[in-house]
Amino acid sequence: MASDSPLLSMRNVRKRYGPTIALDGVDLEVAAGEIHAVIGENGAGKSTLMKTLCGVVEPDSGEITLGGAAYRPQGPAHAARNGLAMIHQELNLAPHLSVEANILLGMEKSAAGFLNRRTNLARAREALAQLQREDIPLDAPVRTLGIGERQIVEIARALVVNARIIVMDEPTSSLSGDDRAHLFAAMRRLRAQGISLIYISHFLEEIQEICDRFTVLRDGKTVGAGVIADTPQSELIRMMVGRKIEEFFPPIEHTPGDPALSVRALSGRIQPRGFNIELRRGEICGLAGLVGAGRTESLRCLFGLDVVDEGAISLHKRDGLEIALYSGARSRVRNGVGLLSEDRKSEGLALNLGVAENIAMAAPQTISSFGFIRASRLRDDSQKWISELSIRTATPTLPVGNLSGGNQQKVAIARLLQMNADVFLLELIGDLKSAFAYFDAHGRLG
Repeated sequence: MASDSPLLSMRNVRKRYGPTIALDGVDLEVAAGEIHAVIGENGAGKSTLMKTLCGVVEPDSGEITLGGAAYRPQGPAHAARNGLAMIHQELNLAPHLSVEANILLGMEKSAAGFLNRRTNLARAREALAQLQREDIPLDAPVRTLGIGERQIVEIARALVVNARIIVMDEPTSSLSGDDRAHLFAAMRRLRAQGISLIYISHFLEEIQEICDRFTVLRDGKTVGAGVIADTPQSELIRMMVGRKIEEFFPPIEHTPGDPALSVRALSGRIQPRGFNIELRRGEICGLAGLVGAGRTESLRCLFGLDVVDEGAISLHKRDGLEIALYSGARSRVRNGVGLLSEDRKSEGLALNLGVAENIAMAAPQTISSFGFIRASRLRDDSQKWISELSIRTATPTLPVGNLSGGNQQKVAIARLLQMNADVFLLELIGDLKSAFAYFDAHGRLG
């Protein structure tokens, strides 16, 4: 359990991206040997704060002390030398290399220009032993491991650099129940060794299960901190959103209508196999399954990104016309189908373009006349969705890459809404309850 003296102290930390204030005087205190939750809605400043701590982002002002000494990281390598490691939601591993190579990458011991094979093997084996995961073969390519085992490899790499603080960003978002249990067991062992963990998650039940203390961020400010065991979930939610929430998922009255999308015996080159679904207008239908079950592949086939070998996909238009969808994604878009990919940075957004341009990108006809873009329509339409989805951006022209991850996701949602599609295929990560509520209220979510 944690000691009374703080290992890490961050005081009045501020960071601005142009007109956007990402951190507005944040305070965070983490003790040695504790699991500390950093909680907040999308856009609260969690990711920016962690990037500041780990040397990815330089703060504009504020004081940081580590182990009682002043600390101002000059980059990720400098942060690592000071005992800080960050495990991102999108794991940073080389899939073609072995487990041993990934654990030691960039930190191998050598003599006279030759790698010290025996020493390196022992270091990698010791790191896995600390986590009681000696069952993971050191010579196996990382691509052959399950997602839970890959996360253990990431943690083992942090142990090799003698990390005093390990930041974990949404570590369970893609884990099965068993993998989650293994991860929590590893985290408890690290805590028992005196290592501190900063845990970021939208799953409050997990936070209450694994964390000792918490800090809540809202709108770039620290709005609360305390002991998890002494704080009910309703109070955590109140601090996150700034008001008391009587119902976390309030019911919205609606009646599903006629069929909007029918899929029969759909099979792709690898997955899915014999996939069937009927989606009615105004209905939310969830696809659940473990990693590797074929959820992503099913959506990609439905949207025409992956080859369909067998089966039928029918879109039923509001005027009663039934359209068979056999061609690619361009045809899907023209016929009112929109996709939100989980990989928003590669497949959903142009990070160097502004918020307004990203929103209009998939439906340029909505903001143009006779082939010319109408600047006023572009501005007004984007401002509408910024308001509807509470996108935190200083201006509609701000590059999307300057937004937080949650606000980037909302821009991707706004792009689908601008398309005025009939069916939305959403491969969601994170907390997008506001988007679900909007879709559901307007009878437009598939």
